Amino acid sequence: MQRLIPTGDPARPVEFADDAQPVPAADEALVRVEAFAPNRGETFLLEDPRPGLLPGKDLAGLVVQAAADGSGPPIGARVVSHPPRGGWAEYAAVPTHSLAVLPDGIDAVRAAALPLAGITALRLLRTAGSVAGRRVLLTGAAGGVGHYLTELAAASGADVTAVTATAARGERLLARGATSVVRDAAEARGPFDLVLESTGGAALPQALARLAAGGTLIWFGQASRTPVTLDFFDFFAGPEGASIRHFHYAGAPYGEDLATLVRLVERGRLHPEIGRVDDWARTAGTLVDLRERRIRGKAVLTTGAAR
Repeated sequence: MQRLIPTGDPARPVEFADDAQPVPAADEALVRVEAFAPNRGETFLLEDPRPGLLPGKDLAGLVVQAAADGSGPPIGARVVSHPPRGGWAEYAAVPTHSLAVLPDGIDAVRAAALPLAGITALRLLRTAGSVAGRRVLLTGAAGGVGHYLTELAAASGADVTAVTATAARGERLLARGATSVVRDAAEARGPFDLVLESTGGAALPQALARLAAGGTLIWFGQASRTPVTLDFFDFFAGPEGASIRHFHYAGAPYGEDLATLVRLVERGRLHPEIGRVDDWARTAGTLVDLRERRIRGKAVLTTGAAR
């Protein structure tokens, strides 16, 4: 088979290589990949790839070999999955606890846009607890996680203020349930009960200052790649008793969360936003565009049947 491997060249971060099909473990299914979606975090890893890096964590495809231990779906099942690595290939071995079966109404392209961003959004909201009636400030809302968070939180009764510098993106977030959109956190009118922060740099202290007394900021990313500086004395002019929580989405199994996301899409309650669909022969250029933020919405590459 063929797979995409890192090159270390910023201008062309991946190239095709011949490889043997993966041999699945007893609790893994072999999936023929039909579509995969790169994430911005993966573009960071490709800047200085470690030896043996096999990127690819969001994919959809067809089970061609069922798990030997009897877990998971049978041969022929269409699935969406979140393997630990190796999804940018014609075939991938996926733990059965990290996949979900797709209904006929959801194609591989939309399914591939779900895993990392959707799982992150679901788990963030679980961490936050009930958001019904709460004022929520969401930074970095232009990304895939922000899109899903806006839609899920608004549907749960939250009053969501989304931060995005892109006007067109702001309009889409309003259409998905955001109460208001601002260009940066400094423009947001608090106080907020909850801040979901993924930008870092200057955005975090700005958002923190807009928390209500006793409010919570959940820090789940640093898309700006700029460290945060906090001044203890700023708290005297801001919220008293505020809490900052660090969050990372990872922790298998992912199958139940994927099944939840699939169910929400099927029922029209969650809408993956696809910014680009292209043949995987153009993956290198898509990764450069993703790194440089030329793509709004998820980029999805198709390997075969999804074309």
